[in-house]
Amino acid sequence: MTSKIKVAVVGYGNIGKYAVDAVRASSDMKLAGVIELNEEIDRLKTIGGAFNALAGERMASHVEDLGKVDVALLCSPSRSIPTITEQYLKLGINTVDSFDIHGEALWNLRQQLEKAGKQYGTVSIISAGWDPGSDSVMRTLMEAMAPKGITYTNFGPGMSMGHSVVAKAVEGVTDALSITIPLGSGIHRRMVYVELKDGASFGEVERAIKNDPNFSKDETHVIAIPDIQAIIDRGSGVHMSRKGASSETENQLFSFDMRINNPALTAQIMTACARAAVRQQPGAYTMIELPTIDLLPGNREHNIKILV
Repeated sequence: MTSKIKVAVVGYGNIGKYAVDAVRASSDMKLAGVIELNEEIDRLKTIGGAFNALAGERMASHVEDLGKVDVALLCSPSRSIPTITEQYLKLGINTVDSFDIHGEALWNLRQQLEKAGKQYGTVSIISAGWDPGSDSVMRTLMEAMAPKGITYTNFGPGMSMGHSVVAKAVEGVTDALSITIPLGSGIHRRMVYVELKDGASFGEVERAIKNDPNFSKDETHVIAIPDIQAIIDRGSGVHMSRKGASSETENQLFSFDMRINNPALTAQIMTACARAAVRQQPGAYTMIELPTIDLLPGNREHNIKILV
């Protein structure tokens, strides 16, 4: 019998909670434990439901305290990923993250972790969420089907976890929720709801959010409210379409839709990529570089027979 993949979940926030559930539900995986800072563990103990959900699981401040770990799911804010990932790779632990900043920042991270992975003999799968992530795979497939054309990706309406984290980190903000509203043709409006600290200047908070690179390219509205938890909704979605040409045949039209719980889907994709991580050669990978069959549990021959 093949031994189970031992997975550590790093961070027990929006994504981490669902990652624990996804690993527990995977027949070929075993949850090695949850990594959080000591103060976070103390905080969880005051939240009965959250702490009770981890009953019987190991919690630690350092991954070394968990014994053998094959893969670490880094359920941390995107801006912390470049700093912490190499620490795990250096320990001989493969990593999966959901880094959600597109473009040059993503490419630079891949190059950084490609070098580290090869140096330490480990694998890092980056940006393993749904966008970038599974949506990237869909865009790649659509472009292969119609090489000439334009793809539009429209997010929402719903919560953007990455943008919410960025807004929450602004000085003077206690909590934040960023809602993405699709305007069509890949253009979006950001509705950012903030809960302010006592004495904080709304004007300064609003300027800081609107000037942040995550918001500056979109129409952004900042609204102060007394309690973020009163409006929290983790649902989101995407509508993706491509109109183009296959060889010389024009007017090929493809579309893809989904309505999702944002952190739950992100955690599920990360968990599938943990499985793929132990099947790759050392280095760094985005999801479009992975054989899709490596995301699935079970026997490869069986999966080919039932899916092809």
